[in-house]
Amino acid sequence: MAIPFIINKVLLNKSVHIQRLLSNHHHMLDLLSMRRMWYQQTMFGWFQIKPMTSSRRVQDRSKNKRIHYLEIVKEKWKILSKVLFLMELLKKETEMVIPLRSLDKYRKQLNLPKPHKITDFIRKCPKLFELYKDQRGALWCGMTKEAEDLLEEEERLIEEQSTKAVEYVTRILMMSVDKRIQLDKIAHFRRDFGLPIEFRTKWVNQYPQHFRVEKSKDGVEFLELVNWNPAWAITELEKEHWVYRHGGKIEHFQKRSYLSPYAAARELKAGSLEFDKRAVAVMHELLSFAIEKRLVTDHLTHFRRELVMPQKLMRLLLKHFGIFYVSERGKRFSVFLTEAYEGSELIEKCPLLLWKEKVLSFIGYRGKKKEVPTFSDLSDMEERDIIEEKDIIEGDTEMEDTCADFEEEEIMGGLDAVSPTNDDELEISHVCNSYKGTS
Repeated sequence: MAIPFIINKVLLNKSVHIQRLLSNHHHMLDLLSMRRMWYQQTMFGWFQIKPMTSSRRVQDRSKNKRIHYLEIVKEKWKILSKVLFLMELLKKETEMVIPLRSLDKYRKQLNLPKPHKITDFIRKCPKLFELYKDQRGALWCGMTKEAEDLLEEEERLIEEQSTKAVEYVTRILMMSVDKRIQLDKIAHFRRDFGLPIEFRTKWVNQYPQHFRVEKSKDGVEFLELVNWNPAWAITELEKEHWVYRHGGKIEHFQKRSYLSPYAAARELKAGSLEFDKRAVAVMHELLSFAIEKRLVTDHLTHFRRELVMPQKLMRLLLKHFGIFYVSERGKRFSVFLTEAYEGSELIEKCPLLLWKEKVLSFIGYRGKKKEVPTFSDLSDMEERDIIEEKDIIEGDTEMEDTCADFEEEEIMGGLDAVSPTNDDELEISHVCNSYKGTS
């Protein structure tokens, strides 16, 4: 008696044909088959209309948590990242010019997918870049005198700030559990910490009193701490005494007993209060080192083991919303140190940040299109370029660093193009759930 009742309950208000089948037990198999098909269709329809996690959905769920002026900060640097990449590319050329056809290989770093024209981008920065024609009619790109002066100024500033950069790299090693970190991982933060382009090839060998390069058995290079400096085991938070905002959440965090990121962390239990507090302190310290007080989140995940941070790093950042702000804008997520900003401006600007703002002021189209001049001396360089073109792309450690630095800043149309990496903590669903949990 129970089976016919359940079947009738499930198929209530269905077609007359289905009701007719109920009166004939011989057709029970047909009925079950039809029920199965109807169930599958219904479930398929449910999955079709179920709200799925997407970039727009992330925006909706985090709307109340978004800090508009920090979104502006990330947006304003997107053009600058392309310009700096092209300037570094030209800087590596002997004559600081490159054939336009060679730039086609760097469309990803320039975020200029076809059919966008590279020439249009170059013409929008006439104060920094110039186009030339050789006698064969081939286009070349070079830098203006202003751009060359800016690069010389950057070199001087990096040299002047080298003492501070050495301190930051040493302090990162001091925070690591084994007092050493893979060199490639630190190279990801080259521009963020004001390190020179030859960071891996020359710079790391100039300060043997602080760190040295060691190779593992499989040939992987590590940067290893040489001497512990107790004067550097004091956090930026302790030194600066920031003015805290955002509803007193930071003050609440600080009222807890403080756990230094430079203290031994090997025995800390994942998920414990001490573990999370130290992870927040480490994140605060890393962001304090950054020129823009902002870092790409998936680069931070590379340091989870070395710096003893949680697997779900994104959840930790979203949980402490008053201290950190995660921006979804662009291809990759970025995390800001919120207390370092007043509106969309950094409270304290280092010389390298002021230099970036200076470069930004040179960007923009002014006046009519200039006629592309023709130079006979460029034709002599074309044959040499064909031979060396492959070397530009392959086997160049410094250029690999440059490409890696600027790939992270690709902007693909705002929130619609969020494309997190394969790391678990960057799954969109985790971001949605974490934002929902902090509401």
